[in-house]
Amino acid sequence: MKQCMFERAVFLSWYCSVGDCQFCYMSTQKDKIKDPKRAKRRLSSVLAEVLICRKLGWGLEFVSAGYGALEFNELLKYLEAIKKVWGKKIWLNIGFLDKEQIERLLPIVEGVSVSVETVNWKLRKKLCPSKPIEPMIRTLELCDRLGIKKAMTIVLGLGEMIKDFVELEKFVKEYKIEQITFYRLKPHQGTVFYGQKELVSDDYVTWVRKTREVFPDLKIVVGSWLDHLEEISLLLEAGADNITKFPALKMFGNKYAKKIQAEVMKAEREFKGSLVRLPKVNWEEEVNKLSISQDLKEHLQLKLKQYLKGMR
Repeated sequence: MKQCMFERAVFLSWYCSVGDCQFCYMSTQKDKIKDPKRAKRRLSSVLAEVLICRKLGWGLEFVSAGYGALEFNELLKYLEAIKKVWGKKIWLNIGFLDKEQIERLLPIVEGVSVSVETVNWKLRKKLCPSKPIEPMIRTLELCDRLGIKKAMTIVLGLGEMIKDFVELEKFVKEYKIEQITFYRLKPHQGTVFYGQKELVSDDYVTWVRKTREVFPDLKIVVGSWLDHLEEISLLLEAGADNITKFPALKMFGNKYAKKIQAEVMKAEREFKGSLVRLPKVNWEEEVNKLSISQDLKEHLQLKLKQYLKGMR
């Protein structure tokens, strides 16, 4: 039986200096954040989350942060520590990168993901006026030259049409994309999409099915929302490999977590790891194994206890 796993995107901040993508939650927060330097997570919190992901059998989809949230040297510090906890190279999604930055990331990063958002290019310019696609394309080209894997993310429900799939096909082929994540739009309050008609599951499934038909070897990850979880089995049957976009720490073991695992079984997949049961782990021992500073271990232990208490 083919396996399916939950992949968690780990975010380092809730601030983005661009902040004008019309569908994005961060666009509703930018003006409320007076000190962007404080709108980032503590390293101990991030590492606790990554350790939980590893021990529960979840995937680490990628590490992400808003534009301008961290200085590059600080980002490197976070990524190096995350790699130590995760135990292998990680994926990164932070927008665009230059050659020097990618070269410094080579020992840490397996692949780079770019936020394409939509392949309806006219619509994209309207919805993401300060986030042009050209720097991301240059990043993908640099990754190709430097031997780093490439991925992309797409948000469905922004106003694209099925006929736009031809542009997705062109993009994947031209830039040799190896992995794609589809998200369904969540209309956040304060954005132009709030209160509007949401993406129909049949259309979502069609995008995934067409992608799988054209790209049999492409890794496809799909994200749903709590009020559309019944579409997960359909997305898996259409060709998706894994699932993402679920607040697994806050909702561990609840009815939504059980629903996700039931949907995976409905699609005749074996669910790798668990969203409903904590494994027997000596967490203190696991932390002590890590090659990080003693001070960071102590803070990690405290945050880990806090997360696990909520999950139990």
